[in-house]
Amino acid sequence: MDSKSFYAKALTLMPGGVNSPLRACKYVHSEPVFIENAKGAYLWDVEGRKYIDYVFSWGPMLLGHQDPVVNAAAHAAVDHGSSYGASCPGEVLLAEEIQKLIPSMEMMRMVSSGTEATMSALRLARGYTGRDKFVKFIGNYHGHADAFLAAAGSAASIVPGTPGVPEAVISHTLLAQYNDLEAVKRHFEESGDDIACVIVEPCAGNMGLVLPEDGFLQGLRDLCTEHGALLIFDEVITGFRLAPGGAQERYGITPDLTTLGKIIGGGFPVGCFGGKREIMEYMAPVGGVFQAGTLSGNPVAMAAGRAMLQRLQECDYPALEARTKALTDEMAAILRAKGKPVYVAQAGSAFTLYFSDRPVTNMVESGQCDYDAFAVYWRQMMDRGVYLAPAGFECAFTSFAHSDEDFEKTLEAARAVEF
Repeated sequence: MDSKSFYAKALTLMPGGVNSPLRACKYVHSEPVFIENAKGAYLWDVEGRKYIDYVFSWGPMLLGHQDPVVNAAAHAAVDHGSSYGASCPGEVLLAEEIQKLIPSMEMMRMVSSGTEATMSALRLARGYTGRDKFVKFIGNYHGHADAFLAAAGSAASIVPGTPGVPEAVISHTLLAQYNDLEAVKRHFEESGDDIACVIVEPCAGNMGLVLPEDGFLQGLRDLCTEHGALLIFDEVITGFRLAPGGAQERYGITPDLTTLGKIIGGGFPVGCFGGKREIMEYMAPVGGVFQAGTLSGNPVAMAAGRAMLQRLQECDYPALEARTKALTDEMAAILRAKGKPVYVAQAGSAFTLYFSDRPVTNMVESGQCDYDAFAVYWRQMMDRGVYLAPAGFECAFTSFAHSDEDFEKTLEAARAVEF
């Protein structure tokens, strides 16, 4: 069966034919490509077409697909059983590895997804502070828990009254534009005694890559400290990608809590939240804030994640960042020569090429970009074997598996695009 046939069958079995909405490729006026295999920097679809991958399962495959060390660790773990529903050595060993790289995570709790990590961190912040409200930023995505589904970037733009999300749930969600520190100050002036936390993607990743302006993250840290609220860094995308210690290492800001996603499982379904010991000890069974999960600390994911993080400590982050910058600079030059204005946002091995003649600093500016031009670009790049996220307001990612030849083939494909 080819992708078209699989999609036709999927439409009869799954809403929209997909298990995650963006995969339907509606933003690029296309249909899903069904992937059958992945290795290194490449994907192969069910028809056998090969693609240079710049999605990498939405970020975590920083070593590329099927890294042999990570694979070996996962296979060895499977040979001892795929799930115990009990404590295992791997969860302790992975936690030690995470703490080594992110010292602010003095204690942590493993979960099964980034969404579980963020919703649990919010519950903990509320339980620790005894407050209900929290601040999130328009265009930041923190998973699909109800409280976060207000102006949630590429995933959704939910307002009170949206089916399935009661008004009462998001009545405690206070919104501000990303990079607008004054708006956050106003929330604290009006509701400071009721705000449990501020949760932020330190680099926004779901309205395209939007970088924090100078002073923004430090300003959030200062406001939270002043008002007794917790600062939560959602590093599901940025964790271990922008630097070995994530965005908090790159920008020198220490949050109270951090959430991590599938990169800590080498791409397996996993998440984690953690932070200061005194806060984490409010979690059951020590404290009264409840959270549980049968698959939390899954032995296969723990083994793969530990191997992944150990391998990353041997990698040359500055070199990959420099190579990524050279790639994106040349890509932008190629598109500008075709008469298309392009703004590049890049940090570490993450980037977004916005079809825009001005910088993008928040969701409003992201929404003003030329996404029709991106759709044309996406389809022609896919036709030439370059796999990009099927929406112009998503991040792209390079990896340590990409070769210079891969980058040059990508640029050759861009040179051939016609608008």
